[in-house]
Order: sequence, then C-alpha cells, then structure tokens
Amino acid sequence: MRLGINLGYWGAGMDADNLAVAREADRLGYSVCWAAEAYGSDAPTVLAWVAAHTERIDVGSAIFQIPARTPAMTAMTAATLDSLSGGRFRLGLGVSGPQVSEGWYGVKFDKPLSRTREYVEIVRKAMSRERLAYEGEHWTLPLPGGPGKPIKLTVHPQREHIPLYIAAIGPKNLEQTGEIADGALLLFPSAGRLEETAIRYLRAGREKAGLTMEGFDVSPTVPLALGDDVSALADVFRPYTALYVGGMGSRKQNFYNQLAQRMGYEKQAAEIQEKYLAGDKKGAAAAVPLELIDSTSLLGSVERIADRMSAYAAAGVTTLNLNPAGFTLEDRLAGLRAGAEAASLAGLA
Repeated sequence: MRLGINLGYWGAGMDADNLAVAREADRLGYSVCWAAEAYGSDAPTVLAWVAAHTERIDVGSAIFQIPARTPAMTAMTAATLDSLSGGRFRLGLGVSGPQVSEGWYGVKFDKPLSRTREYVEIVRKAMSRERLAYEGEHWTLPLPGGPGKPIKLTVHPQREHIPLYIAAIGPKNLEQTGEIADGALLLFPSAGRLEETAIRYLRAGREKAGLTMEGFDVSPTVPLALGDDVSALADVFRPYTALYVGGMGSRKQNFYNQLAQRMGYEKQAAEIQEKYLAGDKKGAAAAVPLELIDSTSLLGSVERIADRMSAYAAAGVTTLNLNPAGFTLEDRLAGLRAGAEAASLAGLA
C-alpha cells in the first residue's frame, strides 16, 4: 500500500503551508499529492503550481468537477498537466453534487451515471489523440448540421495512458467506476466495512469489464491526528464529519449520509442531518458517533496508526491518502512524518 497526501482546497490563506506540505511529502516518498475544487480554488492551477515545486510525487485532481468543463477541455488540461509535470499527473473526476452543479455551474444534475460514462469515453478518446467524434445522450461531437469537424488533440501527453480515477460513494457509481476507471477515490472509508460498502461493488464492475482488481487503485482519503487522547482527537473532526453527513447536498441527495446509513448508523445519520439542516451545526457535530470518526480516520499514537494502516491494506486499499490535522504548519508536517513512520512500522513502505 502506497501513501498519498490530500491538500483539499486552496485559497484559504494557507497556500504557502500547503506547498510546504506537498514538498515534504515529496521528500518523504509519498506517491501522490491530490488537490480538490468546489466553488473556490480550481484544481488545475494548484496542481501546476505543486508540480513546478516538486520532483517525484505525482499530482492528482480529487476532483475535476464534470459539470465545470466540457470533456474535451478536461482532456486538454490533463494532457497539458501530464506534459508539464513530466508524466506525473493523475486525472480524478466526479459529478459534484446537485447544489454546486445547478447553483454554481448551471448544469442540470441528472443521470449522473450515464453522464459520467459518456464523459470518460470522450476524455479517453481525446487524450488518445483520435479525431474526436462522438454520439451519445449527453454529448454529440461535432454538433450536427454545422461547421464543426472531427479534430484531434495537438498536445502530446507525456504518457500514452494517463491514470483516470472517479470519486464514487454509492453502489451503482462504485460498480461503474470499477468498470470504466483505473482507480476509485473514496471518502469516509472504514477498514472493517470496506468490503461491504465499496470493494464488492468495484469488483463487480471489474468483472463486468472482464477485469480483476489487479492494477486497480483503491484510493481513499483519511484524516490523521497524532496524540494520546483518541476521543479528543476525534473531536477535531466532528465538524468535518457533520458537514458531510449532515449538510453536503440536499436532504434527499446526500451521498455521505447514505454511506453512513450503510455503515450501520441509520439513526445517527438522520439526527446529524436534521440538526445540521436546521442550523444547529454544533448539535450535529455532537451527534456524530465517536466510532464513526475513529473507524474512518487515523487517530492516536504512531503504533496505533500503523495498526490501522495495516487494516486498510488488508481490506484492499492500495493508496491511502492522508489529511493531517493541525492548526500550524508544524503540526501538519509532524502528522505527515508520523504517517510515513507508521507505514514503515507496519511494513508497508
């Protein structure tokens, strides 16, 4: 199992710190550095900046939002970043959620599975430098009856095949991801429940495509906090967990709330969402079970974190992306180094 680092969003006044974390991860031998986007910082600019200041670590989008760009633009961006980084780019895609898709991008959030499938097919075709022609439910290229003609990408990516990941949570999306992608980006993974909540669906998709899990990258992100008091460390992540389980998406379309329910927290997930949507964010955070946070994070001593890493590896995780907590840069760097030490202690790196 390899280690990665997830820097999340930029533009919150900690950009210099984020770059320092990325450079330290590069020095420590982490395999990939991911950056996210929602409706603030965009991921491609961040990844170009990180790639320019690092030497070996891959840079990946977690995620490029599908409603934000046409498939052809995503292929152009991926090819450019792969070329500029010397073959170190990983393309992560996701449909985002209905509030962002429709409220920010003005793109209807409908048929996310078929939209993702078509998007991936067009992106792959464009990145392979075929002349781009496509007829689907969501995209038709070139537009019929007009002056458009099939053209091909003029930029040569560094590699013939740029790894493509999809952010997936629900069973149907996970199965499709196993079928059409090279890896899956996961959130809130519990090692003890990973088979039932994710791996079995990914495997079904691989089998549907005539493939095995060999070479497929199961790549979740987990928060990390170093210390002796596990309960106190979990409290650091209560607002984060409450945001996703309670307030990410709408009442009917919150994929993280549905995941918490599948993990056995039906009543708690309902309570968290009810309080969060009513404006009681503190109450929502207090309602998050300690077990939910602990099972989806790396908390405690280096030895305890090493044990948890071993459990993730045994469950089928191939790249474990860390998000070290800390109010200061030194705290985050300490978490990053503790992650590397724990992986070494567990015999994983």
